Amino acid sequence: MKWARGKTGDGTEVTGVIADDMLHPRAHLGSDAPAGDPIPLGDVTLLAPVTPGKFIGLWNNFKEAAEKGGHAHPEHPLYFFKADTSLCGPGASVELPASAGRVVFEGELGIVIGKTCKNISLDEARSAIFGYTCINDFTSLDILNGDPSFPQWTRSKSFDGFGVAGPVIETEVDWRDLTIRVLVNDRERQSYPASDMILSPEQIVSCLSRDMTLNPGDLIACGTSIGARPVKAGMAVEVVIDGIGRVGVTMSAPPD
Repeated sequence: MKWARGKTGDGTEVTGVIADDMLHPRAHLGSDAPAGDPIPLGDVTLLAPVTPGKFIGLWNNFKEAAEKGGHAHPEHPLYFFKADTSLCGPGASVELPASAGRVVFEGELGIVIGKTCKNISLDEARSAIFGYTCINDFTSLDILNGDPSFPQWTRSKSFDGFGVAGPVIETEVDWRDLTIRVLVNDRERQSYPASDMILSPEQIVSCLSRDMTLNPGDLIACGTSIGARPVKAGMAVEVVIDGIGRVGVTMSAPPD
């Protein structure tokens, strides 16, 4: 089942299920209760499919990238937070601030939490995962590594638009079967299997729930693998995960 969030022509935001080229409104994410008549997808502008209370990203969670970088496999997620204002959705224009310097794309699989959970087991974590979405976790390398005394994870990843999510949340997919790809100007620049994860989605959710309460709608980016590359203004960057969909944005220069 594909869940989406969109805006109608009159500016109304709607969350619902996509079926038969229609968006079927629901009372809230995961609800079975209808909340209006179906809307043709052509009359809806898709937004990021969820508005997370917490937007969490992982580092060093893929075996091939860890081996290439000489990093040990973590036993607990190595994570950071992205500002809620970094969130954007399909078709957005993402400005590259002059202060950001070199910025790279990072195509990732995203986990959407479906229910409040704290200190949960692996089995409980499976049922706490509502579904999966596509993520592009843009990162300013110059800011991240600019001060040797303090890697600036949050600042480097929290510029407006640096957290792309969408186009939908897919609830009926096996993450082990997925491949994360990134296309830049329609040319494939990153491709890796989700099955290469060090910590599985269930392990990620279980571990994080020991550190903090996770709530419905919280969004977790599972980390990226090899192939992340710099982006420039004018580039069209699209994350594609067959079985979920594709979410693309266009990079733009700051105003003069």
